[in-house]
Amino acid sequence: MNNLFSPNYPEGRNLFKGKNILLTAAAGSGIGFSSAKRFLEEGANVFISDVHEARLDEAIKNLKDLNLGEVEGCLCNVTSDEDIEIMFNKAISCFSHLDGVINNAGLGGESFLENMTNDAWNLVLDVTLNGAMKIMRAAIPILKGTQGVIVNNASVLGWRAQAGQSHYAAAKAGVMALTRCVAMETVDYGIRINAVAPSLAINPHLSKTSSDELIADLESKEAYGRGAEPWEIANIILFLASDLSSYMTGEIVSASSQKA
Repeated sequence: MNNLFSPNYPEGRNLFKGKNILLTAAAGSGIGFSSAKRFLEEGANVFISDVHEARLDEAIKNLKDLNLGEVEGCLCNVTSDEDIEIMFNKAISCFSHLDGVINNAGLGGESFLENMTNDAWNLVLDVTLNGAMKIMRAAIPILKGTQGVIVNNASVLGWRAQAGQSHYAAAKAGVMALTRCVAMETVDYGIRINAVAPSLAINPHLSKTSSDELIADLESKEAYGRGAEPWEIANIILFLASDLSSYMTGEIVSASSQKA
């Protein structure tokens, strides 16, 4: 049972040798950064973005220090059409083309609807749902030439009920629907679009949006008695972005070990 609680970090297999991958919200210590690191370990070049300049600079440095593929990046607020256009232009100028886009940006919080302001609701929906839409819309014409992939980061809350999460759950359910519908619009171009729906991924920033009591309760509901390591979710993102999932599009993969 110990291996279940302490999983071994995977070795690279060159799944993305020569591929260029763009990832949003990839600074810090969460799923985005772990995904960027795993893509590099699998042979890719990565272009990362974030809204936090200091964290972005640190993330780029840490990724470059791995001495693997090329690493570039820039600031990008996914709610800004201008920022998104600049980001994609910079990525193309660095790498000439993109083979995949990982749509990781999202914003959570904890508030009962009765007490929620319009601003709080709109902010979560704007970053988490509208941001995903805007990144996808900008990525599609770029990925047509490479028959590339888009992987969205959804959440099991798009399916499950949890008090205090109505805004986040509504946004993530929207990301799921967006994934399914746009996948049907792009299938003729050879573009595949899928999403991962994590239940709980542990990182230092989780405490900013969730109480320690809530995190402990959610962990207790997992079969393994713990939340996922961010790189465990990253592995699923890599699978969905790789040729190993070539028959999948418009799918949402649950990344969960919940008992019920």
